[in-house]
Amino acid sequence: MGKDQLVSRESYKDLDLTSEMRDSYLLYAMSVIVSRALPDVRDGMKPVQRRIMAAMEDLNLGPRSKRLKSARIVGDTMGRYHPHGDSSIYMAMVRMAQPFTMRYPLVSGQGNFGSIDGDPPAAMRYTEARMAPPAADMLEDMDKKTVDFRPNYDDTRVEPVVLPGKFPNMLCNGSLGIAVGMATSFPPHNVREVCDAIVKVLDHPETTTAEIMKVLPGPDFPTGGIICGRKGIREAYETGRGRLVVRAKAHVETAKSGKQSIVFTEIPYGLNRDRILERIAELVKEGQIQGVADLRNESDRNGSRLVVELKKGEDADVLLNLLYKNTSLQDTFQVMMIALVNGQPKCLPIKESIQEYIKHRREVITRRTRFLLEQAEAKAHVLQGLIIALDNIDRVIEIIRASKDAEIARNRLMKAFGLSEIQAQAILDMRLQRLTGLERDKVRQELEETLEKIRGYKAILSDDSLLLDVIREDLYEIKEKYGDERRTQIADEVGDFAMEDLIAEENVTVTISHEGYIKRQPVASFRRQGRGGKGVTGARQKEGDLVASLFVASTHDYIMFFTDKGRVYWLKVFDIPEMGRMSRGRAIVNLIEAVKDEKITATIPVRDFTKGDLFMFTERGVVKRTSLEAYSRPKKGGIIAVKLDEDDRLIAVRLVFPNQSVVVATRKGQAVRFPEATVRAMGRDARGVRAVKLRDDDRVVGAVAGAEDMTLLTVCENGMGKRTPIGEYRETNRGGLGVINIRVTEKNGDVVGVLDVIDEDELILMTQQGMTIRLPVKSVRVIGRATQGVKLIKVEEGDKVVSVARVEPEEEGAEGGAEQAAPEAAAQAEPETAEEDEAPEEEPPSGEEEA
Repeated sequence: MGKDQLVSRESYKDLDLTSEMRDSYLLYAMSVIVSRALPDVRDGMKPVQRRIMAAMEDLNLGPRSKRLKSARIVGDTMGRYHPHGDSSIYMAMVRMAQPFTMRYPLVSGQGNFGSIDGDPPAAMRYTEARMAPPAADMLEDMDKKTVDFRPNYDDTRVEPVVLPGKFPNMLCNGSLGIAVGMATSFPPHNVREVCDAIVKVLDHPETTTAEIMKVLPGPDFPTGGIICGRKGIREAYETGRGRLVVRAKAHVETAKSGKQSIVFTEIPYGLNRDRILERIAELVKEGQIQGVADLRNESDRNGSRLVVELKKGEDADVLLNLLYKNTSLQDTFQVMMIALVNGQPKCLPIKESIQEYIKHRREVITRRTRFLLEQAEAKAHVLQGLIIALDNIDRVIEIIRASKDAEIARNRLMKAFGLSEIQAQAILDMRLQRLTGLERDKVRQELEETLEKIRGYKAILSDDSLLLDVIREDLYEIKEKYGDERRTQIADEVGDFAMEDLIAEENVTVTISHEGYIKRQPVASFRRQGRGGKGVTGARQKEGDLVASLFVASTHDYIMFFTDKGRVYWLKVFDIPEMGRMSRGRAIVNLIEAVKDEKITATIPVRDFTKGDLFMFTERGVVKRTSLEAYSRPKKGGIIAVKLDEDDRLIAVRLVFPNQSVVVATRKGQAVRFPEATVRAMGRDARGVRAVKLRDDDRVVGAVAGAEDMTLLTVCENGMGKRTPIGEYRETNRGGLGVINIRVTEKNGDVVGVLDVIDEDELILMTQQGMTIRLPVKSVRVIGRATQGVKLIKVEEGDKVVSVARVEPEEEGAEGGAEQAAPEAAAQAEPETAEEDEAPEEEPPSGEEEA
């Protein structure tokens, strides 16, 4: 290493790396915050924007001048004020010229300045620009010492620290910027509303945010759209931070062919139309959105028009909600009203932003008035000297003619008439034209007008109310000059999307099997056939499993599942898997979060929770009545439907309406029938009251609720049963032993179940060893009440019937039906006994006895 490469130890300085990094980064961060990313609250401009305006002012590019090449404007800005690269300057100028970025553009551009579809602007050598009228108003009076100036980067000229800002740019155009450790997202507003809000604060300094919002209801984006709710606006205005939900504006158009299209005419602020369509196309391709036939961007210079064409028969409202949920057609605008106040970043509520603007305009008007006062006083001083000269014109001419040079003449005039040097010089510079009588009168009139202006300027400076009047007049002028209609609509609050919003409401058929399988199918999959048709296969069930119920429900309806443990679970119909006719469905236990070892004992489809009451029957003879509305708030893990004794279980649930009768049947052949009105309504956690009095070895096996013209089917464990009109069961008091329902003997065995049936129903009986029989109800002849019944199914020795259920009837010759080998002779046989003697009835004790 040579001597010239050696560095002495004295040239090094020991530094703490941590503190040096902190201090250096802090300097960098503050430079970005103050000199690049954040706007000044007074004029709403960042340094590069302000310097572009200053360069255009130097080039005399006013709103009425001829446009100049953008490259020239960028070059002057970079060379005189902003030596940070031409591309950043040009892009800043482009944004100020884009009507979809600025609510009130500050630059009037000619050529390609980009588009809302994301198209980039043309190169600066191809485009031309000049100031837009609002920019000229922002620069107005800058030559009247209204703002401070500072040296530019190389001390060759000066630049304005802030613009006078007659146009309230910060509030009207807002600002977006990302600094170090902070960012600003100041929303734009409507100039009419902004001017009204400023005047309101001028008139009533104690005005609250709520009162300001009466005239300034919310942001007004250049691309329109819909702000959903006022809560976010109020929060942003009160704290300076908030969250606005902005939706695209849409309507539905129907073509002559019947096809519908969703047309978006306004999109959320700052979004790209082509990107939105690309996102929709991705969702359609992935299968997340179905029913879209075509996508088109039909936008032109007159406005946005994004067309989503639907397939025939699709629900436009549902698809619109899906688009809002899954795309940026519903977007969030984060409000962070951060700006520089006295050179420091500050989060500003709306009232403070208005107050800072008023404070700035006060200073501007005051400095302008002082400047104009000084000029007027100087002019009056000169005019007063001219009047003295005109009144003594002969003496003045004599002095001037006798003087050797101008300096001697000036000194003699000052001495002769007591004039100042400025007045004497003005007399020497006066043209002979002013010696005419008409000109002399004009000088005196001009002096009077100037003195009047002086009195006005002094009044403004001495009276604060007059100064505020000047600010008001400026605002009225701005409002009249630039006022336009609000573009962004403010609508009601919207919450998170519920599944109902994303699924079309339509009727479907729900099928539930005896083994606990469930599915839904479109109603259209069951085509209409004439009587005697073959039918279609409704489901391919597991061996020994049959359809227990099939009903039509809306996709927005609920199905309630009750278990033997006294709990209830909900399932939306649209949550039931939609499967084909040949599928057996999905196990219900896999769709609800049921507790282990629970068995579903009742299923109730519900369309309207405000109509009807639920009657719940337990094995121990308890009945509880609760309004259906009490179960209208479903929970994922289910809730307690009825409080049960330790040795009791829920066996039946019926939806009961006014004026119906309730029949409760027991294992030993007793039945009690009572009006529904005798059971009072109770809370959801109640235990219930006694429905029937049971002997020690007796249990409730079922309950029905229906009209007198229906029949009660009773089935016993040895395969015998009967059908009796409900009207034959006379109404008794609730809580008694009731009357004989069927005479239980060793031949027919205990009762295993009861159903209210009509002739069109079909039954399925199942034995302990798995034997099943399916037979039509009309094949079971109606007989008396206190009989042993007739043979329904032949039961082998050691076997017994364990359940009976109603199944959906199949058309004659339908495919996939269960075995229907029911001996007609057996069904139509005479009853084995026909004793009509009733068992002794026991009345309940007086008053209502709680279970």
